[in-house]
Amino acid sequence: MDSPKVVVEGLCKVFGSNPRQALDMLAAGATKDEVFRRTGHVVGVHNVSFDVKEGEIFVLMGLSGSGKSTLIRLVNRLVEPTAGKVLIGGRDVAAVSRGELIALRRKDMSMVFQSFALMPQRTVLSNAAFGLEVAGVGRKERERRAMEVLEQVGLATFAQKLPRELSGGMQQRVGLARALAVNPSLMIMDEAFSALDPLKRKEMQNVLLQLQKEHRRTIMFVSHDLEEALRIGSRIAIMEGGRLVQVGTPHEIIANPADNYVRTFFDGIDTSRYLTAGDLMQTNAVPTLSRLDAANIAATLNGTEDYAFVLDAQRKLRGFVTRDATQNVRPVESIRLSASLDHVVERVVANPNALPVVDDDGCYRGSVSRAVILKAITRSRGNHV
Repeated sequence: MDSPKVVVEGLCKVFGSNPRQALDMLAAGATKDEVFRRTGHVVGVHNVSFDVKEGEIFVLMGLSGSGKSTLIRLVNRLVEPTAGKVLIGGRDVAAVSRGELIALRRKDMSMVFQSFALMPQRTVLSNAAFGLEVAGVGRKERERRAMEVLEQVGLATFAQKLPRELSGGMQQRVGLARALAVNPSLMIMDEAFSALDPLKRKEMQNVLLQLQKEHRRTIMFVSHDLEEALRIGSRIAIMEGGRLVQVGTPHEIIANPADNYVRTFFDGIDTSRYLTAGDLMQTNAVPTLSRLDAANIAATLNGTEDYAFVLDAQRKLRGFVTRDATQNVRPVESIRLSASLDHVVERVVANPNALPVVDDDGCYRGSVSRAVILKAITRSRGNHV
């Protein structure tokens, strides 16, 4: 997740015959409503800038009319911008020719909409392969690739069924498979799961998170549901009245909401459920040792600390030592950065000391104790108990 996949700079969209007048009014401090009252122009998006990192799920959210769906259509140029830039993989989407744009949408970008938009007379396999067919891929190859993604979304056994023979949740899986089949470097999902009932919705979120674990695509996901955003988003961008109000990780937004508009999204939601070990951990609460000579151990456990974690040269965890058995490195259970609050609570409560938190490579990142968990839960649940 190094270089940005998508860069949006000063993006604006005004619907109407004289957008320049509206932009000037906005620059002078007018609101979206004032512009509409005085000119009849509709401000879809105003002066929005952000980037989307390679391999993250970036969730755009806001209430109806906040501009999130217009913004997503500016990114893939289904809507022409009034001002600003959209760079995808370094290319300015607003500047490319119509032919290049079509090629970009076919090979580099996929969209999944709220309406499943499946072709009723085609089988599940044929629907999943449709994007490849449009791109000119031969039948044998496109069906092979479509079967692979149907396998990934758990629909391989339904390949020869028609959409009407499937439930709503399964139809949305076909829509997802169709988007995945072209192996896009950017997936755009506009309220993709909002037509589903709560159980099916959660199921589709799980499918997406599992696929993301295996393939790490870059996904822009539009939602009006904070719980969905907190559950699947690497970062969340919150929009209001065409403007970007706040961008941050779920934890950053929970801990430091930008204003009352952002806070209203939390009403009735127990936000502590979305905390992970990475959000909870402290980086310097437990001392660490890389050398096990007596002087180093004595200096580290200098009267206030009872134990220290032992790390190797790559900062991988080897165990822990205590004040009364300094030469005896004991094994210690670790917790993954991404572990859910429930898992963290279960493990930490079962251990007398703080537990180490490690990343996917097994490198030490920090520790979690009972006191830290209690503090986080109390703070996050403050308004929701």
